[in-house]
Amino acid sequence: MNAIEIRDLDKEFYDAEGFLRSFLHIFRKKTKKIVLNKINLEVKKNELFCIVGPNGAGKTTLIKILCTLILPTQGHASVNGYDVIKEEKKVRESIGLISSDERSFFWRLSGIENLKFFAALYNLPSSRISKEVTRVIEIAGIEEPDKEFQQYSAGARQRLGIARSLLKEPEILFMDEPTKSLDPLMTVSFRKFIKEELVVKHKKTVFFTTHQLNEAEIMADRLAILHKGETKAIGALAELKKGINQKEAVTIEDVFNYYIEKK
Repeated sequence: MNAIEIRDLDKEFYDAEGFLRSFLHIFRKKTKKIVLNKINLEVKKNELFCIVGPNGAGKTTLIKILCTLILPTQGHASVNGYDVIKEEKKVRESIGLISSDERSFFWRLSGIENLKFFAALYNLPSSRISKEVTRVIEIAGIEEPDKEFQQYSAGARQRLGIARSLLKEPEILFMDEPTKSLDPLMTVSFRKFIKEELVVKHKKTVFFTTHQLNEAEIMADRLAILHKGETKAIGALAELKKGINQKEAVTIEDVFNYYIEKK
């Protein structure tokens, strides 16, 4: 069984045109925007799979569907064997979500206090909370867990986000452009942590989105190129390079440009 399976997945949004039509709901005219169009892909267990594409390609929308935050318009998606529509509770129990959004933490609480709060929110038994919080702090490498969240660096905040996601012992981790707010040194450290600690050591499946081509090249076991809501290519980078018929050395930029321009 694959960690993630997606078949003919579509997502459409409807936008109201004009203030008057929005106010007069009964007469409101809507325009359809196709955000995802016939997405098909599989992610293997214990794989670091990367979705690469420019801003607006549909990466965040795809993650939100897989994490049961929004519904697809049509098609099928399963995560850890569970249907994202019919078995959303089981999906949520088996995943963790990490993004660059910091607003969900309490800024005046310490790292430990934040984690204890979320552990209780996740219905962990009170007798286990301290032990589980200590466990995830160690895995995430949080050096000053007693410091207030507002005093953490961007990198430390990201690690706290990972620690929170690990409280439920998820098999699959979704990461939506988690390095975009990090400086270059922190980015290198964070990428290494994801690959060596989470994927290799703890056997997690990681579904990772980025708009940085070099990051996809460094991180991914396999990748999918997403452009204007469509998957243009899927596979290991070495395989995708073979599909380009040119004599010179092929870079990931060449791969990206070739497939998004290909009809």
